[in-house]
Amino acid sequence: MTSSTKRNASGDTGDGDGNLLVDGVVRIPGGIGDPARVRRAGAFDAWLRGLLPEREGIALVAVGGLGRRQCSPCGDLDLVLLHAGVAGVDELAASLWYPIWDAGVRLDHSVRTLAEALSVAQDDVKVALALLDARFVAGDRALADTLTRTATDHWRRTAVRQLPALREITEVRWRTHGELAFLLEGDLKEAAGGLRDVGILRAIATAGITDALRPAVRAAHLRLLDTRDALHQQVGRRVDRLVAQERAGVAALLGLRQSVAEATETGARAEAGDGDALLRRVAGDARTVSHALDDAWRAADRLRSGRRRGADGRPLRRPVARDVVEHDGELVLARTAIGARPDPSLSLRIAAAAATTRLPIARATCEWLAAYCPPLPAPWPPAARSAFVTLLGAGPGLVPAWETCDRYGLVDGWLPEWTRLRSLPQHNPVHRFTLDRHLVQAAYEASRHTRDVERPDLLLIGAFLHDIGKGLDGDHSTVGAPLAEAVATRIGLPVEEAALIGTLVRLHLLLPDVATRRDLSDPKTVAGVAERVGDTTTLELLHALVLADAAATGPAAWSGWKGRLIAELVARVRTTLDTGVVPAPPDPDPALVAGPLPVVHLTDDRVSVAAADRRGLLATVAGCLALHRLDVISADAATVDDRALVECRVQPRYGLAPDPIALSADLRRAVTGDVSVTQRLRGRALAARSQGAAPRVVWHREAATDAVLLELRAADAAGLLYRVTCALDEAGAQVRAARISTLGGDVVDAFYLVGGWPSDEQRAHIEAAVLAAV
Repeated sequence: MTSSTKRNASGDTGDGDGNLLVDGVVRIPGGIGDPARVRRAGAFDAWLRGLLPEREGIALVAVGGLGRRQCSPCGDLDLVLLHAGVAGVDELAASLWYPIWDAGVRLDHSVRTLAEALSVAQDDVKVALALLDARFVAGDRALADTLTRTATDHWRRTAVRQLPALREITEVRWRTHGELAFLLEGDLKEAAGGLRDVGILRAIATAGITDALRPAVRAAHLRLLDTRDALHQQVGRRVDRLVAQERAGVAALLGLRQSVAEATETGARAEAGDGDALLRRVAGDARTVSHALDDAWRAADRLRSGRRRGADGRPLRRPVARDVVEHDGELVLARTAIGARPDPSLSLRIAAAAATTRLPIARATCEWLAAYCPPLPAPWPPAARSAFVTLLGAGPGLVPAWETCDRYGLVDGWLPEWTRLRSLPQHNPVHRFTLDRHLVQAAYEASRHTRDVERPDLLLIGAFLHDIGKGLDGDHSTVGAPLAEAVATRIGLPVEEAALIGTLVRLHLLLPDVATRRDLSDPKTVAGVAERVGDTTTLELLHALVLADAAATGPAAWSGWKGRLIAELVARVRTTLDTGVVPAPPDPDPALVAGPLPVVHLTDDRVSVAAADRRGLLATVAGCLALHRLDVISADAATVDDRALVECRVQPRYGLAPDPIALSADLRRAVTGDVSVTQRLRGRALAARSQGAAPRVVWHREAATDAVLLELRAADAAGLLYRVTCALDEAGAQVRAARISTLGGDVVDAFYLVGGWPSDEQRAHIEAAVLAAV
């Protein structure tokens, strides 16, 4: 907040006593919690009053956090200098703003007359909302009171008309920042369900449209404010995005600490904060805010449009499904469904209707279902199972319908496992969502592929359950398979179909792992996948599940090259399953096996080189590609007569393709032994060593037809492939093929080494050389 602010060992910002300094004189209290925020506001008020001379017709008004007395440790000041047309106001404003800037405080300011302030509020809904927080600080109180009273009265008269514009800009913000409840690194202020949305709820409540600030919302708001206070204190500056590396520290400041047992299990210090508990708490609070705002928007819509009525003057009711009708834009239960003993499948059927019609379920209906709908028997009746599949396959309506049911505890009644999965963080950096939202999103993404598979119902259920084993000890695919099979059995699937769901969960990573880490031209690779998959029905379900899982994970989980590799693997495995014969490896590019050497062919994602056979050719090509900032995804080396062939699939490291002329020239010089290129390669490679956790080498003796597989797991770094292939070459190992798989900041690089390498001593020598090169 200030230029004189410093971090101390306890994580507080200030002078060592947990205080913030303004201009080295005024002490602004630090700390977390509502009392600390009020103290900060009081200290700012006292300081600002000393900066503004008493003068009639001039008032200093605070809006934003100071206006609400909710000042965060490293927040800014939002001030309005209000005047009644007095002379010399610009000079007065300068004498006020400059001391604030000199103190290092961030400032958002304006100078307006009363008429100007109200006029801007009429034209700009965001300004109108800001003035609802306006609070007198210094100067002419009567002038400030006139502003706050008039702005509030105007908002109450016009809110119903202005809310559509407010909703439009709010939805733009949501699309930009996502949903705080489901993000692993969400913005506490701007994301849906964050602090900005509480301001909208406060505005709707001020307009008297609905009681938007219920006790649960107020409590969630205070906890979100506490989290932001702790984040500011942890980082030492204004920041609203709760990133993964700060979660533990923020949790510790909030008193959310790991137990000794948890710390021992994770290898952390016992006093470290429990970042997962913090993320779950934030998710729950954001859900509370989001649900309240959804209710408030609907109340405003009803007030603006009025109820639709029939010829008899009664509100219109339209049947949409068995026991479900639309009433006043919401779904409610038919009167006959309420009067009789409820059907256990009723909650699932109304959820499916909400998802398919994209209409909200009335709050009273959700509360009634939570109180009176009986539990589902095991196995589920056919009506419940059909409704569940309809819900999962509803497309865009799935997520809001699921969230509404989860809000009222209906999902826990369907799936007791959901309590463990709700808001569970995922620590892989490629994931953008918490686990529960990821599973629902995967089902939504799977609905896009239901026409591509023979059993769309099994695809939807498999996608929804594919990560059910996460959060438990062991490999989540292996652990999750029996759990998913048990859920499928409880849902009412036949034994063989439940077993297939278990197979989908157990193998849902098989295709991407093999496609990106193994040589697809090796018959043993294809035969191994075909043996594990078993039949084409399972293969097509796994392929569709991979597509849905990647789309639900986030943009970092997918790329065009990965899709092509998986499609190639699926095609080869399908041929094997259909014919019983493993397809032969593809022939080399004819252009590479004829003509004068060297030969260099470049396309958008492929580099092919033919040169006179010599040791280290693959390393030379890999280094040259790294020099031009190209990442190698896969590499194949072969020898035809006395001609060595190297083919690499590549992608630009920073998104910009290299100059093809310069790349081709460097490749030609490098493969013919030009010393100048080699020196550049070695200099660049030595300057870009891997960082992070210690690398490891894993050997796979039976993974290839004519080679042993060495798998390197290490932190990613430019030139890594060049250094490792050089080390393998110097150690006497011939690399037939390489597969590069990047997972966030780590890589899993697989090298096919020609020969069996049966000796422990030989393998140890190779392993030491590879690890030294990393």
